[in-house]
Amino acid sequence: MTVRTSAAAAVILTATIAGCGAPAPQNVQFPPLNVQGASLKEGFSTMERLAEAARKEGALTVIALPRDWVNYGEIIDTFSEEYGIKVHQLEPDASSAREIAAAAELKPDVFDLSMDVAAARAALFAPYRVQGWQDIPDRLKDHRGLWYAGYGGYMSIGYDPSKVAAPASFSDLLKPGHSVALPGDPLEVAAAFNGVMAVSLRGGEARAERGVEFFHRLKGEGNLAATPKAASVLVDWDYHNAERAAADKAWKVAIPGDAVLGSYYVQAINKQAPHPAAARLWQEFLFSDKGQNLFLKGYARPVRMEALQMRGTLDHELAAKLPATSAKPVILTVPEIDRARSYLQREWTRKVR
Repeated sequence: MTVRTSAAAAVILTATIAGCGAPAPQNVQFPPLNVQGASLKEGFSTMERLAEAARKEGALTVIALPRDWVNYGEIIDTFSEEYGIKVHQLEPDASSAREIAAAAELKPDVFDLSMDVAAARAALFAPYRVQGWQDIPDRLKDHRGLWYAGYGGYMSIGYDPSKVAAPASFSDLLKPGHSVALPGDPLEVAAAFNGVMAVSLRGGEARAERGVEFFHRLKGEGNLAATPKAASVLVDWDYHNAERAAADKAWKVAIPGDAVLGSYYVQAINKQAPHPAAARLWQEFLFSDKGQNLFLKGYARPVRMEALQMRGTLDHELAAKLPATSAKPVILTVPEIDRARSYLQREWTRKVR
């Protein structure tokens, strides 16, 4: 009989004795903490015990979380205030690849990564299934619990309505008078790469060669801006364009078509986390109703959004601020991403840059 089973049997026996009129023991014995447990039940048994262990550690180290990215500033502050844990923030502007490269030296407790990077480096992560595990779609999580999507967005068109008309499709960007930009180099920046893939959607399928050809045509028409600041149109995640629109009334957001490219960032725990309890508490917080609604406040689409809506815990006022669309999201698989990246590495510089 395992320790956990023995403890459960002890609780049942205590309840039986108490029901017969015998005095209940003052100190109920709990199973020992298992900081490597792959779930709350297997590791700390209750949120109270997990929070207590995390407070004893006293700190959490995160990496690549800009405070102005999907409301991470408020998320970090709320977590810290709620649990009395100091959050150390390393390299907020680091890419997913840099997070992994710096892991051995900087020793972050947790990661926030693009799905392809997480899948490729899953051996670095400790398995852990948050309490809301069943609400995360199967295609957005590793079945072993090594990584799991937390929030995401849809590729959108942000535009200045004083300079261009509202686009009904990506092909409208080829019309005269448009100055179009991506949020960086698609060979280096995930959002820019996904912008290339978004314009390539046909019949729910994205193909890298169509995306490269589209931007080749944009350049030939003189519609490709040198930088985002010089553009009247920006192809970017809806949470970035929506945040900009909220701050600048002269900026609008559109998600055209009957299909839209979606993508999610995933969470993972460092197998060598210096603060293993705090790392697990952080994951539980991010995937709690409160944490998911805080992502929503940053215009991101929380991965548990459908479950929150069904259970009546979704903040509908915040949800109403998301860019409207009835388009069906298309999520690229890791092999599709790998093939597309390889194609861009060969062809982007030659045809577009």
